[in-house]
Amino acid sequence: MPPGGGASLHGSLRDRHDRYRPLTAAPMATPMILAEGVSCVYGAREKDALAMMRAGESRASILDRTGTVIALNDVGLRVDEGELVVVMGLSGSGKSTLLRCLNRLVTPARGSIQVAGQEVMAMGTRELREFRRRTFGMVFQHFALFPHRTVLENVEFGLEVQGVARAARRRSAETALDLVGLAGWEGKRLGQLSGGMKQRAGLARALAADASILLMDEAFSALDPLIRRDMQGELVALQRRLRKTIVFVSHDLDEAIALGGRIALMMDGAIVQDGTAESILAAPATPYVERFVEHIDVSGVLRVGTLADRAAAPPPGRDGGPRAFLRADMTLREALPLLASEPDGLPVLDAAGCHAGVLWRTAALSALARRPHNEEPAWTSPSPASRSMTYATAPSTG
Repeated sequence: MPPGGGASLHGSLRDRHDRYRPLTAAPMATPMILAEGVSCVYGAREKDALAMMRAGESRASILDRTGTVIALNDVGLRVDEGELVVVMGLSGSGKSTLLRCLNRLVTPARGSIQVAGQEVMAMGTRELREFRRRTFGMVFQHFALFPHRTVLENVEFGLEVQGVARAARRRSAETALDLVGLAGWEGKRLGQLSGGMKQRAGLARALAADASILLMDEAFSALDPLIRRDMQGELVALQRRLRKTIVFVSHDLDEAIALGGRIALMMDGAIVQDGTAESILAAPATPYVERFVEHIDVSGVLRVGTLADRAAAPPPGRDGGPRAFLRADMTLREALPLLASEPDGLPVLDAAGCHAGVLWRTAALSALARRPHNEEPAWTSPSPASRSMTYATAPSTG
């Protein structure tokens, strides 16, 4: 049985999550987007506001004294090639402003924004316009489609602006429509499409231009819940297939979790926490973040490997025979049916089939209740003997 102790739930999970990471970090991917020290100000007294911000005055105080809004405050964001990052926060947190700064639809007051190795802040008007056309595709909340054009003509519009020959842009548009499930709707007018189909057309327009980066601003917020979930699933499937670099703005944490990428959580123009959904749930950085995540069903996010007691030896099977086991990458929700039938814990196996600890029933219940578990986190490296153990004879749990 698990040993006693008194760690807090968030502290315990934070420790477990950190120690579960590989000892050797994976090589750093190439940054497709690297924003550093980005600040953006709306109002006439920009210099005064920036000086007050550097002096540590609050956003509310600067607004009260100068009438100037600090939209972004010294923001840094890295997005690797092929990564999906969800920038989220409440209304007015600065998430949409940050998205528009990445391609300089909004020009920051200061900071560096490098995209594909090029400094966007140093570009002149003509160079910036061409760079946007080649590099970025945008998908908006309210579709931004032309009602006088057919679906196909809307999708090929970006290529038309670039001067691509008619036959070539038509082929690209038809391919994009097929990718988003709108093959056969090329000649339809927008009035014949549902909201979800219009959003698919908007996504197809961004894909048709073959831009390496997709900027998606509340792209699914205007859709009905069922259609929205369908679109989230389709975007995840497209991302797995195409490996685009995507920055997705949302105010909905459930949506961010469904998309499965990294989350950058914003408040008052600053990023207050950046990480996976699991790491944010396990260790909220501030009371604001804790309130933001308190409604989330942790069972579908937390992984068995994060909750497992890695110092524990594998419990013996009943009657000396093989017993069920859990995979470290299973969610707690997937593990619960197996755990419910076991009075003790279940062994956890890593991807190589080696012993990676034990998930106690009490640890699972404590995580579900968001209460401290009565064990100290003991994520010491397992002994060589325990690492060599495998459960090759154990039945599959599916």
